[in-house]
Amino acid sequence: MKTIIINASPRKNSNTAKLLKSAQKGAESVGAETEYIDLYDLNFTGCRSCMACKRKGAEPCKCYWKDELSPVLDRIFEADTILIGSPIYLGDTSSHFHALLERMDFVTLSYNDYSCLFKGKLNVGIILTMNAPKQYYDEVYRVKFQDQIGEFERFGGSVEVYPCCDTLQVKDYSKYEMGAWSEEHKKEVHEKEFPKNLEEAFQIGAKLSK
Repeated sequence: MKTIIINASPRKNSNTAKLLKSAQKGAESVGAETEYIDLYDLNFTGCRSCMACKRKGAEPCKCYWKDELSPVLDRIFEADTILIGSPIYLGDTSSHFHALLERMDFVTLSYNDYSCLFKGKLNVGIILTMNAPKQYYDEVYRVKFQDQIGEFERFGGSVEVYPCCDTLQVKDYSKYEMGAWSEEHKKEVHEKEFPKNLEEAFQIGAKLSK
């Protein structure tokens, strides 16, 4: 089994990355071969609409644009599982998360009948980290992201979403203009809940990579 872990956060060692690394350990615990990718290290954009993937005789599910994401897409479609983590910025997933999904969607979309050209089975785990509390996620974000996350269901495998809410964004809030939040509350939640979040991420990595 092959599991690819994709960090769609610009931060390499913060909440999203820590959860993904725990999910990676979960995947490895069940014997999966893993690869960890920081998207913000790669030079790429969203779909360029070059239409090369729609030419007659083109290899299905292959992006022909020559950038650093195209070979990653090849490896994704050869894998059994992908685990993607994204922070929520301004009420949405990161721009790199959007670009990745856009590229995955376009190369697998048939322009003959709008069917999915990918005929394999790709399990997908999505980890979302956010400053918003769990109640706000349940009442607003869960429905808002339903269609976006639902795009991954077209790849034939299981899709699981795990929200990590009310995150600790910085170590010392007094150094920033962040008066809307209580540092005491954030640290209390982080100390109590984040170890549980790490364990949940581990279990998701293990479950989807079996």
